[in-house]
Amino acid sequence: MGSESESIVRRDLAAAYRLAARRGWDDTVWTHISASVPGEPGRYLLNRFGLRFAEIAPENLVKVDVAGRVADGSGAPVNPSGFAIHGCIHAARPDAHCVLHLHTPWGQALAAMPQGLMPCSQPAMRLFRRLGRHPYEGLAFTADEQRRLVLALGNLDGLILENHGILTVGRTVAEAFVLMMLIERAAQVQARAMAATGGKPLVASDEVAERTYRQWVGDGRTPEGADEWPALLRSLDDPISPKP
Repeated sequence: MGSESESIVRRDLAAAYRLAARRGWDDTVWTHISASVPGEPGRYLLNRFGLRFAEIAPENLVKVDVAGRVADGSGAPVNPSGFAIHGCIHAARPDAHCVLHLHTPWGQALAAMPQGLMPCSQPAMRLFRRLGRHPYEGLAFTADEQRRLVLALGNLDGLILENHGILTVGRTVAEAFVLMMLIERAAQVQARAMAATGGKPLVASDEVAERTYRQWVGDGRTPEGADEWPALLRSLDDPISPKP
């Protein structure tokens, strides 16, 4: 996260929750977006359990440890079992400052497709060979499954959680969020193209898809979302300003 302050991360994380709600990506009080606390290794910001995504604000985010236990003395309700996915990824991927796991409509549809994400649209090519897969094992995430999930993610940008949903990681909140936007758009295009073509959409060759990915990310130094995030922040009806 570089020189970002906690107030900036709180602003961005709260904005990500509200932007997700606006897009219909929320699931009442379930799923999470987490972010590392700058300068506090092993501490993460998480939504207070029981609040809708639209209700999340910088000041009601809760600080937790890697096991999802409240670490800010607030005694706020959190969902440790829901943080199980996030905690193991944060621990294994120091670069994953934001972990975003959602049950989006098109993402869940993608999670039910055995062929995964196909390079049949430009957004899909940004994610070419950058999504792992993890099979569904039930509601609870055991320590053994957490290890398998981390292995499936490796150094990729996200995971298709089969029969479950989608997960993205980012060096910033913006990166994780915009990657989720790209997956949701690509999944929507793929599902509609498959319906319109009898399950046989036009797909790019591996060579073209790989070239497009390389053109998109460049040298990889600039996190995804750097260009889009200021505009997304401005799109909020009640823009969130970081506290000094």
